[in-house]
Amino acid sequence: MANLQITSNFVGDHAGQYISAALKSANSLDYLTVLENIKFKRNISTVTSSSLIQNASCDFTDLGEITMTESILTPKNLAINIDLCKNELLEDWQSLQMQAGAHNSNMSNDFAAFVMSYVAETIANGTETSIWTGLDASAGQFEGFMSATTGMYLQGGGTTTDAATGAYTAGNIIAHLGSLVAAIPANVYGKASEDLYIFMNPKSYRLYIAAISTLGYNNLYHMTDGYVPTYEGIKIAVCNGVPDNQMSAAEKGNQFFGTDLLSDQTQINMLDMAQLDGSDNIRLVVKYSGGVQMGVGTDITYQS
Repeated sequence: MANLQITSNFVGDHAGQYISAALKSANSLDYLTVLENIKFKRNISTVTSSSLIQNASCDFTDLGEITMTESILTPKNLAINIDLCKNELLEDWQSLQMQAGAHNSNMSNDFAAFVMSYVAETIANGTETSIWTGLDASAGQFEGFMSATTGMYLQGGGTTTDAATGAYTAGNIIAHLGSLVAAIPANVYGKASEDLYIFMNPKSYRLYIAAISTLGYNNLYHMTDGYVPTYEGIKIAVCNGVPDNQMSAAEKGNQFFGTDLLSDQTQINMLDMAQLDGSDNIRLVVKYSGGVQMGVGTDITYQS
């Protein structure tokens, strides 16, 4: 094997490019508002108003009120520290290079990216889980929307709740969806917003497909790549991290994921241990951050 040195360091924006690609593999981020450059915390301001419009007159009459409230999104600093065997990685990497018809003479930079790909899935899966059921008290997680007892939906944000009547089945999933949609606040449902989604996991979605198949849904046989699943006109977001027997309805612009891709605290360090301890290991250190928050809790409907 060639004497390959792959020690690399990426900090801030350069590391952020790799971290961003890994994070965005968490499919829930397609349906959330992503804030990428939060240094420490971000205030999410929401405004409500009442009785502002009045009859016009020559006099100024102060009427109505505007109320501004804030929720705080504080991404949690996370890290991966792992030793990887260079021999095993090189075999896989060189195989891919040969398939692509590339030469191996300048492989160090590409190999560093290949090493990062080994942990990208771990970052994506961990992020997907934390978004919905993560517990801030647990190592390597941040608080999620649906976390038991402590989740964002349950932390006093006024989220509209709808109780499930038991485990979801193909026989009752339509009824559960109907109950969830009926509980959506009129001011949200009445917008007919393209931003509104029903969030469920793949298991619940399969039950829904089975149910509408039984009902003879006409468009079931036209589920091509451009197919967008809906229920009563509301798009369905199929998210791997949503727990079983739970769903929510929310607008994309009202649920936020935050991270910092530019900070010096965002780092990827790859250290070739051959020069230090004679081993064929690569020591990989990845530092990044993540967290979620909602805007107007009363505009979100949660079924559990």
